[in-house]
Amino acid sequence: MPELPEVEVVRAGLERHVVGARLGEVEVLHPRPVRRDPRGPAGFAAALTGRRVEAAHRRGKYFWLPLDSGDALLGHLGMSGQMLVQPIGAPDERHLRVRFGLDLSGVPGACRPLQPTTRAGIPGRPGIPAALELRFVDQRMFGGLLVSAGGAELPPEIAHIARDPIDPEFDDEAFVDRVRRRTAGVKRLLLDQGLISGVGNIYADEALWRARLHGDRPGDRLRRGQVLELLGHVRDVLGEALAQGGTSFDALYVNVNGESGYFDRSLSAYGQEGEPCSRCGTPIRRIAFMNRSSFFCPRCQKRPRRV
Repeated sequence: MPELPEVEVVRAGLERHVVGARLGEVEVLHPRPVRRDPRGPAGFAAALTGRRVEAAHRRGKYFWLPLDSGDALLGHLGMSGQMLVQPIGAPDERHLRVRFGLDLSGVPGACRPLQPTTRAGIPGRPGIPAALELRFVDQRMFGGLLVSAGGAELPPEIAHIARDPIDPEFDDEAFVDRVRRRTAGVKRLLLDQGLISGVGNIYADEALWRARLHGDRPGDRLRRGQVLELLGHVRDVLGEALAQGGTSFDALYVNVNGESGYFDRSLSAYGQEGEPCSRCGTPIRRIAFMNRSSFFCPRCQKRPRRV
């Protein structure tokens, strides 16, 4: 599932290419992606048609586009969702689910067609004006979109989600205190979106490897300095992944230009089962964890004696 860096790359792309545009015709090609909108497909389209996109924001793994109506288009990519900005007339993607026309007339500096890029996350150069449309593509259809009534500042549907560690208003001390009061394993705490958002399985494993902590270490057995050090590694991992366009293991995660990130080449723990730890040479081990997998070095990250 896309985590904070992947969603932030998509948000930044939407900010560049969509903010200021007015939504034209909205076409829902499959009802499932808008299943959580009480208006239904027709009402979803009607609530968006003609509205101007004011900004592009993110909270954890959710993104939203505030509209001039005071509402917001709220989205989650799920396992395979993509938000693509395409020239009008480009062939439809096989799993295209929702199409939004984009009227860029009147947008200052609207000469921003998509250009091929050589590195993920680096936008194409401005060129001649181009007619564009925004497309929501989702092969597995676990993602979704809805119109959040009055949600321009912060959609109420995601108000319960904590701030993420790269948010300037994230409270480090409150996070440390909450972690040290919990008996759950520290990896479970990193994945708790009510405690800290945007961190998923990949980046939790990477940060724990850097901190030399086993994911089963209970939060209440960590010293304050250990939690702060771990938080620093979380920020470093997320920042490095963001700079490289996120992590792509297949063609399902791409930015709005249709390009994949390449942080998977820099992973030290996640997905490295059997490979030598780059720190001590011990083979990386994989164990089952919450219907997924955890990867760690059994020498650098000692399992706690009691769990």
